[in-house]
Amino acid sequence: MKRLWISFAAVLVISFSVLGWIGTRIYQEMPPLPTRIVDTNGRVVVADGDIGRGQNVWQALGGMEVGSIWGHGSYVAPDWTADWLHRESSFVLTEWSTNEFGRPYEQLSPEDQGKLRGRLEQIYRHNGYDKASNTISVAPIRARAFESCLAHFSDIFMNGHAAYAIPSGSVSSPERMRQFAGFIFWTAWSAAAERPGDTVSYTHNWPYEPLVGNRPTGDSVLWTGVSIIMLLAGICAMVW
Repeated sequence: MKRLWISFAAVLVISFSVLGWIGTRIYQEMPPLPTRIVDTNGRVVVADGDIGRGQNVWQALGGMEVGSIWGHGSYVAPDWTADWLHRESSFVLTEWSTNEFGRPYEQLSPEDQGKLRGRLEQIYRHNGYDKASNTISVAPIRARAFESCLAHFSDIFMNGHAAYAIPSGSVSSPERMRQFAGFIFWTAWSAAAERPGDTVSYTHNWPYEPLVGNRPTGDSVLWTGVSIIMLLAGICAMVW
């Protein structure tokens, strides 16, 4: 019996030590929470404090009971970070292809598609955060893409979407909807922008979105395998 209590205590100490270390690392490496987001022409995209207010709107909706953010939440509705990132990047590609080639992106040759994807990846991987002013700057075309995504999300959360179990009037006003959109936009920015001095995003290239260069890294694959092996090893040790 004494041996079991010692084993139990060791598991508790080791587990909470690892959790404490991971929590510290998350705090140190989390994406910056800016005061506002502007485009490179100085036009305000997300107003002062709207990211925090938008998070409050998300929480008032039920938070992770209504879709997910960065992969955390329920699966009745989409992951909003992934959905926004894909819609925004698709908008940019469509505008470029229409303006430069006179036809939709899907109808371009592989060579022309590759040229536009390379440009897209550059503007999305660019960080754009200024610590002194606590501001994120994005390309003007991303500001236009924001408005397009805002219209789509407004339709879902203000008019309702039965397939996602979202009733009409879930977000009560355009002002709150814009705040909520600002929060989602920030999560999408964090998912694609590279950490300073690194080649991976703040979310370690999650979600998978090849249009902006978000692909699994070797570290992600390695530690996913290690975690599965450790889980199985722990279960076996408990049974033994």
